[in-house]
Amino acid sequence: MSNPGTPTLDQLQVLLCVVETGSFAAAARRLNRATSAISYAIDHLELQLGLPVFDRVGTRKPELTEAGKAVLAEARTVTHGVDMMRARVKGLLEGLEAEVSIAVDVMLPTARLVDALQAFQVSFPTIPLRLHVEALGAITQLVLEKTAVIGISGPLNTSLEGLDRRHIGAVRLVPVAAPFHPLARHGKKSPGDARNHIQLVLTDRSNVTAGQDFGVIGVKTWRLADLGSKHALLLAGVGWGSMPEAMVRGDIEAGRLVPLDLPDWHVNTYDMHAIYRTDTPPGPAAQWLIERFAGQA
Repeated sequence: MSNPGTPTLDQLQVLLCVVETGSFAAAARRLNRATSAISYAIDHLELQLGLPVFDRVGTRKPELTEAGKAVLAEARTVTHGVDMMRARVKGLLEGLEAEVSIAVDVMLPTARLVDALQAFQVSFPTIPLRLHVEALGAITQLVLEKTAVIGISGPLNTSLEGLDRRHIGAVRLVPVAAPFHPLARHGKKSPGDARNHIQLVLTDRSNVTAGQDFGVIGVKTWRLADLGSKHALLLAGVGWGSMPEAMVRGDIEAGRLVPLDLPDWHVNTYDMHAIYRTDTPPGPAAQWLIERFAGQA
């Protein structure tokens, strides 16, 4: 059995046009060609494939054969891939990045991240995006290592050269505990009450801010590298801790968590910055993404 030949891109485009317009003559008008040229392209497509694509016997309108329907699906895939390749090359010629990598602080509200990335997809459909979600100094480390071209980072309590920063708003933090936790059951708290209970603290997996504490007032601390685990432990009443207000709003409204009024708690905002290396500033697409995050604030 002989192998099928290789159809040309033009033959596949003619096939799509005939299907879309419904006839050889209509395809000829759209492509500004003679009807005989359209028929010639389809004949040679069928010759290359070794099977009929259209059933042209006993019908005025060309009807796809079963094999033709399968070929049509593949033709759409091929022509779409070529269109995407051409669009991406056009972007490269215009100075767009081949890929954008971004590291995002886990504290960033999901709604903000989804909004930015959905809009990015619409504005730059040909540019692949690589997303890292980390905490605290790990964002900065990924940017410094050039794993990410931009970072959406929380407050940096350390002076680092070689980075530019742009403020993009803040996340409101709220200390919470399960309704059956001792801190939630009692009334007004006195200074020092929270220190007697386990405080769940998000810890840093990097060396950038290792050893630095953010909003820690408890003597007893459990340190976690994952915000989801911290959330689950808070719901279980294992300890108390601060969380992004947007993440626990539903839990508070449903009574699964209770906001705590702690007189010695003073950290209520978590500033967010877009950061990038000064020696490798973001390209047009990455800069657009920074502007999107800044516009949200």
